[in-house]
Amino acid sequence: MSLPIFLLWLVSIPFLAHSSPSQPRGTLVSCGSSTKQSIPDTSLSYIPDDGFINVGNKTTLESNDLLPILSTLRYFPQKSARKYCYTFQVIRGGKYLVRTIYFYGGFDGGKQPPVFDQIIGGTKWSVVNTTEDYANGMSSYYEIIIGAHAKTLSVCVARSNQTAANSSPFISAIEVLSLEDSMYNSTDFRTEALVAVARSAFGNEDSISVLSFEPSFPDDPYYRLWQPFTDKNEVVSTQTIVSSSDFWNKPPEKAFSKAIAAGVGKKLEIQWPSGSLQSTRYYVSLYFQDNRAASANSWRVFSVAVNGKTFYNNLNVSTGGVTIYSVEWPLSGPTKITLSPDAKSSAGPLINAGEVYQILPFGRRTLAKDVAVMEELARNLDNPPLDWVGDPCLPQENSWTGVSCSVKDTVARIISLDLTNAGISGTLPLTIDNLSALHHLWLGGNKFSGSIPEMNSLLKLETLHLENNNFTGEIPQSLGKLPSLREVLLQNNNLEGSVPEQLAAKQGLKLQVSPGNHLSK
Repeated sequence: MSLPIFLLWLVSIPFLAHSSPSQPRGTLVSCGSSTKQSIPDTSLSYIPDDGFINVGNKTTLESNDLLPILSTLRYFPQKSARKYCYTFQVIRGGKYLVRTIYFYGGFDGGKQPPVFDQIIGGTKWSVVNTTEDYANGMSSYYEIIIGAHAKTLSVCVARSNQTAANSSPFISAIEVLSLEDSMYNSTDFRTEALVAVARSAFGNEDSISVLSFEPSFPDDPYYRLWQPFTDKNEVVSTQTIVSSSDFWNKPPEKAFSKAIAAGVGKKLEIQWPSGSLQSTRYYVSLYFQDNRAASANSWRVFSVAVNGKTFYNNLNVSTGGVTIYSVEWPLSGPTKITLSPDAKSSAGPLINAGEVYQILPFGRRTLAKDVAVMEELARNLDNPPLDWVGDPCLPQENSWTGVSCSVKDTVARIISLDLTNAGISGTLPLTIDNLSALHHLWLGGNKFSGSIPEMNSLLKLETLHLENNNFTGEIPQSLGKLPSLREVLLQNNNLEGSVPEQLAAKQGLKLQVSPGNHLSK
């Protein structure tokens, strides 16, 4: 989706007091900024991104006319990292709208924006391709509605095979906005997410959102963007006001102020969303309100079809408004919505607004116990790899550096950790014993210190390489009890005591403990 670049002269009109946007419930982040960014003529403010990410470079675009949140960005030239992640504190089980905003601005001296992936949690969300929008003088945004599976939520960008070798992923702003439990509650957010395809207010010529910076349009209470949509059909205005709270999805009242309509006895046809849709399942929600004054003897009844297939029969639209929706509706290619009036209806069909979201499977994630271990290990390291943020295993092509995983059904498990000669310093947490699916642990050639934890639960561990570090203390007795262990390298540390008898006597085991330790026979 695209947005105007928002030159400052576009926002110089003073806001009316009743329509000045207020700060939404959530977190608004200006990427690459070192100071708080305020949106002119509003009470909106975006905080710097330093507390949410520890990788990437900041830059400021040269133009002096850009809206503050588009004047800075963070870009990621570090090619060794498999992904670059922001981490947000959320409420587990909560529902959130996440919006990412991009404006290239030629920050790297090029003429065409880079193309790359964006990831949320452990799921690839979409490809970021802002080329067309940028060529038309527009910024771009992407939206997704998700449920929080943990107390933190990661939003990442990553290189892909579409990313040019000499270019870097970047991002201008991120918004993580809290939604009410009732909103979009027909979707099972434990296993699915909703990727925004279109959200339109029919008959309106201006966006219904704070980002349009038009004083005549109040903001959506949940900071959603409602794009204008008009065509050759007649536009009518309403004579009554609806209450947003009467609808599960809580569309703004302004979305009902106008509608596209047809005359009595005539069909209404619209091509919406614009463009061609990928063949898959979609969440579709349509909003209607009779624009006339209420009357006991006046009916507005029609049926709704999408691409010739009945969506809803004999819809009776009142002045109080009504919503119809489908949780899983198949769409492919161009989309045509047809409203056919009932023969006895005293008024023709009309439509006020609509939302379409692509349904994205969102259930895959790394086992929480494995994630907790890896996060503690990352905290114990003085210089962890740059991409050790977000889900350690997923997406699989963007797993953490040195981490290999297996994925069965919806759960991923860590099976290998290889940081050989990575220049890492720090200690191993006792919880390393919780990586019960681990087959290989290779940390040789670093500067690890402290003791080697017991590993009673690592029953699948086959190889343990801890050589050429600064480990101290004794060799854990538990190593001799691991049934799958076939190779242990511990030389060139500062270990003391003796080799556990059960480990030394293990048949078929390759064991190397010297030189460099202080072990007795």
